[in-house]
Amino acid sequence: MMQNKKILLGSLLLFSFYAACAGAAVSPTEAKKLTGELTPFGAIREGNGADIPRWEGGIAQPPKEYQREGQHHPDPFKEDKPKETITAQNFTQYEKYLSEGLKALFKTYPTTFKIPLYVTRRSHSAPDWVNQNTYENAVNAELTKDGNGVTGAYGGIPFPVLHGSNERKALQAVWNHLTRWRGVFVTRRASETAVQRNGEFSLVNSQQEVFWNFYNPEGSEKDLKNILFYYLSFTISPARLAGGAVLVHETLDQVKEPRQAWGYNAGQRRVRRAPNLAYDSPIAASDNLRTADDTDMYNGAPDRYDWNYLGLKEMYIPYNSYQISQAGLKYADVLGVSHINPDYTRFEKHRVHVVEAKLKAGERHIYSRRVFYIDEDSWNIALVDQYDGRGELWRVSMAFLKNFYELPSTWTALDVFYDLQARRYHVQGLDSEERSTRVFTNEVPDRRYFSPQSLRRRGIR
Repeated sequence: MMQNKKILLGSLLLFSFYAACAGAAVSPTEAKKLTGELTPFGAIREGNGADIPRWEGGIAQPPKEYQREGQHHPDPFKEDKPKETITAQNFTQYEKYLSEGLKALFKTYPTTFKIPLYVTRRSHSAPDWVNQNTYENAVNAELTKDGNGVTGAYGGIPFPVLHGSNERKALQAVWNHLTRWRGVFVTRRASETAVQRNGEFSLVNSQQEVFWNFYNPEGSEKDLKNILFYYLSFTISPARLAGGAVLVHETLDQVKEPRQAWGYNAGQRRVRRAPNLAYDSPIAASDNLRTADDTDMYNGAPDRYDWNYLGLKEMYIPYNSYQISQAGLKYADVLGVSHINPDYTRFEKHRVHVVEAKLKAGERHIYSRRVFYIDEDSWNIALVDQYDGRGELWRVSMAFLKNFYELPSTWTALDVFYDLQARRYHVQGLDSEERSTRVFTNEVPDRRYFSPQSLRRRGIR
């Protein structure tokens, strides 16, 4: 009798284990949708029958004007003209498709802020091997029990088909953003600046190098060792900051193992740990207009928030933003008083996953609530609304997305962070005055290249 009870108990435990596994990843039948009604990245393949078209594969190859690696991107849609322009005078006619942040910008800057609306181009695309990995991840990837990490995924979007509770769907969508495809190794030289209320700004120019360990073509999930990517940035100007550097080992599960960061001070010739580069730590180069976890629209551990998936909605977001990063465009022409010059922006209607994060009781962060609008085609966060401790809308972040067709992949041309209360804003990723834009390679560097020991040797003044 006792033996029978043991067998029954063992069977129940085994059944529970498999039931849990079945709920953790989608079935092969669900994953099969990625070859039919869904795109390889999990978006709805069909349009809305009106102003969102069917996805037909995105940009398959660079335009003929694109001749060399690192060249500023010729606009493949240069013949497009705005269909209409949303202003403070007429935005209520369009508010169904506007984020709260965009509405607030119209109210804050009623005479100057506007949104040029263009025809929707579903330009996102990715290499076949990334799409194949995404398909395999769909049936293997799982959130860790606490949602602070991902297992069973590598080299592609972990959760192309969202599933489970609203909380799990929200975390899956955010992890898709954190792990999205942006190449293997990238080098870029760009500027960032805080624009004051009177329009004055002072540029900080730097060179960044990133190795996306999650997409290492020579690796696998077991080789990750909890490292999502390696990041290295050297400041080039102004002179008072030149030679300074930051090194980051971005961990996948940052609750299990916090991000490792080091700073190099050229004046002191010293490398020091930067243990507080996380959550709402202010970023000095942004004049305190951007927190550590604002970078890239969102990064880091999700453990301080309760997450809720609010559904898939049609919204106006920045997209195919080639004009704002065209070669030779002067930063002074881009950086208007109060906000980016709207004449160089392009908004389109796309479907987005709407995700809400509310600060947990007892946790600390300057944002009590955040709402993310995540492009369904590429999993890039396009817009973020950030609320202060009183529950009032405080900041609005925007990623000006475009297809880097030499990869191909959708990423941001530049990021903008608006402070509605201070009436200042910060811009990151300006490169139109540089000789070249981002340069992508499939190089797999020696890990010592991103070691703190090498940071001082590479520092310059």
